[in-house]
Amino acid sequence: MNYLEQFRAAKINSKLLEKLQQEFTVVKGKIKIMEVCGTHTQAISKIGLRELLPSNVELLTGPGCPICVTPFSYIDTAISLAQQEGVMVATFADFLKVPGSNSTLELEQAQGPNVKTVYSPLDAVKIAENNPEQEVVFLAVGFETTAPVIALSILDAQKKNLTNYSLLQALKTMPPVMEELVLNQYLDIDGFLCPGHVASIIGVEPFQFLAKEYDLPAVVAGFEVGDILFALEQIMEMIVRQEAKVVNAYPRVVEQKGNPKALKIMEQVFTSTVSRWRGLGKITNSGLELRPEYQEFAAENKFDFASATGKVAKQSGCSCGEVLMGIKKPTDCELFGTKCTPSHPLGPCMVSQEGSCAAYLYKVSVKMKLYSKE
Repeated sequence: MNYLEQFRAAKINSKLLEKLQQEFTVVKGKIKIMEVCGTHTQAISKIGLRELLPSNVELLTGPGCPICVTPFSYIDTAISLAQQEGVMVATFADFLKVPGSNSTLELEQAQGPNVKTVYSPLDAVKIAENNPEQEVVFLAVGFETTAPVIALSILDAQKKNLTNYSLLQALKTMPPVMEELVLNQYLDIDGFLCPGHVASIIGVEPFQFLAKEYDLPAVVAGFEVGDILFALEQIMEMIVRQEAKVVNAYPRVVEQKGNPKALKIMEQVFTSTVSRWRGLGKITNSGLELRPEYQEFAAENKFDFASATGKVAKQSGCSCGEVLMGIKKPTDCELFGTKCTPSHPLGPCMVSQEGSCAAYLYKVSVKMKLYSKE
């Protein structure tokens, strides 16, 4: 068995699950544990973990999908840019189907060449370099995980003296929104499953406030079955012992202080700012914006459109905002699985594979995906 296979092995995972179930029975009353990572959302649904835990345990899905937390106003702005002559919008593929007020980028792409799908913002820089007559706007949507490479694209464009590359900014940071969730009186969270991808960049230390200031157990976790079970077991152990610590259960990827090179380039290009989150409103210091010396690469300074932090519209009947806050489950939405499906999404939570609603709709056989053949 190699190193990674031990996190997928049936015998190990079954023992972890048994221990976890035993610990849950010790605690009386409702237990709410929130994950704030789209990949965790997806993994938990695929293995049917919610159905395997006692009825008093609730795994809440928080705002861990960057596409899902992006407000309508930003999407409408991106679409309006794609409709302008001489402008090319570059975006990751999973943003294409996100509905705006009247259109999607996918529909705009079908009508002309003004929307380009890229795998990296560096690809967008290359497009700008090869098409000097066009303005290329990259949709900078994401968390700390994608921020370093987006920062690198700015440095690359600057090095190449490009004046036709810019960002439509919507980068967000995770710790401030987690604090906002802790303070929400309707949630009453007992512990956090911290995002492994984000922690691989920023490290463990930015999550320490959960234990120190709010007396909450939190565990940074990976994405294999064994990773998630072990992390939940660690959280439950702390709840039973009435302890509050932040534990790194993903040491094969996450360092205590994160990735120094990635953090350095983020710090060089971006600074913290207020950001609007779908369902949560404006949160102080939860966004990243270009520093003054890089403002020439801000699309907001090049084009005449309303700010991306403007008034948020809402799709009629869509509960995406409440789902992102953990107040509602996807199945509580009246549109879920009927009018709103992955092929016809009415809200962003159904668009992305990491979206809460899309993950809940993913049907699997609960018995087995917990375990490998080993």
